[in-house]
Amino acid sequence: MFGPGLVVMLADTDAGSIVTAAQSGAQWGYKLLALQLVLIPILYIVQELTVRLGLVTQRGHGELIRAVFGPGWAWLSVGTLCIACVGALLTQLGGIAGVAQLFGVPVVPAVAVSVAVIIAMVLTGSYRSVERVAIVFGLFELAFVVVAWRAAPRAHDVAVQMFALPLADPKYLYLVAANIGAVIMPWMVFYQQSAVVDKGLQARDLPMARVDTAFGAVVTQLVMASVLLTTGAVLSHDGGRTSLGDVGQIADALTPTLGTELGRIVFAMGLLGAALVATVVVSLTAAWGLGEVAGYKRSLEHHPREAPWFYGIFSATLIAAAVLVTSGVDIVKLSVAVQVMNALLLPVVLGFLFQLARRALPQSHRLVGWYAWVAGSVIAATSAFGVYAALLGLAS
Repeated sequence: MFGPGLVVMLADTDAGSIVTAAQSGAQWGYKLLALQLVLIPILYIVQELTVRLGLVTQRGHGELIRAVFGPGWAWLSVGTLCIACVGALLTQLGGIAGVAQLFGVPVVPAVAVSVAVIIAMVLTGSYRSVERVAIVFGLFELAFVVVAWRAAPRAHDVAVQMFALPLADPKYLYLVAANIGAVIMPWMVFYQQSAVVDKGLQARDLPMARVDTAFGAVVTQLVMASVLLTTGAVLSHDGGRTSLGDVGQIADALTPTLGTELGRIVFAMGLLGAALVATVVVSLTAAWGLGEVAGYKRSLEHHPREAPWFYGIFSATLIAAAVLVTSGVDIVKLSVAVQVMNALLLPVVLGFLFQLARRALPQSHRLVGWYAWVAGSVIAATSAFGVYAALLGLAS
């Protein structure tokens, strides 16, 4: 029963999220660390509703929106999904390109080989085999926890800075929005709801699926906090501002405690693992989400000949993103901008999720009572603050 929650959470700490966390630590020291901890229960609440909808209704997110609200709203929802997926894929493949440049490997062959391997894996595997490979990729992210431990941030500095929040500074709020968007992403809702259905889990599996989701939420934020702590310790002991310009600078910031060569290898493993698992998840999510609204066959248990649209859209999305990335892109600025965009999409994504949990479930699993008030308040506050911080940061 374990798997979908852990995979989506490991994918949540993708290349763009790691870049965002590194930039946060470099520019603001530990002043965004408290946010990483606050986001753990928020992330769990959002994804638990997603799991509950999938297991009880046995429908994907887009399919359920179509059934409850009609095709127009379903296409609006999947439209936000596609925007988020395109942005996410650009940051993932950009992360792979950055790792290639770090070791002097030509970008085009490196990205092409990565895309070819992922397409081959999905075309020839079942859901369970793809899930296992994705978990292996994602576990490389734990390298960042080791790096943070070796960086040895000073406890006094952490304690002083993490609650000194310059909420009046638009540049700080811009990174607040980016961190919210880096943790709560539209494609996560679609992916996990479709994944639990495709894996064959049932409503009776809900307790263990909740454990899977909670464990994943803690792990993903542990990785984010580790990256932020490391760059804060290395670059910003006093909370001063240092801006990171490319993947090489991030590697240099994260690796001095391990030595240059070993440090770069560990950093590359972590970033590459994050980028690969997220690339698999995001491209599958785009194909699943469109299929749920358009009505074509959409399961990894189908042979490519049985589901040509599903596998075709999956492959085409990857290839298109690869072409855009190899044309040259500023991975750091793009990554932060994509996370801010995710924050702006939250009202639509989380609004549909909350309403489905209130309307699409049978009474025994419906979101009611005090927990409905808690979940509704958390979703409303997170969406409102994410949009507010993003707009204020962009305006500056």
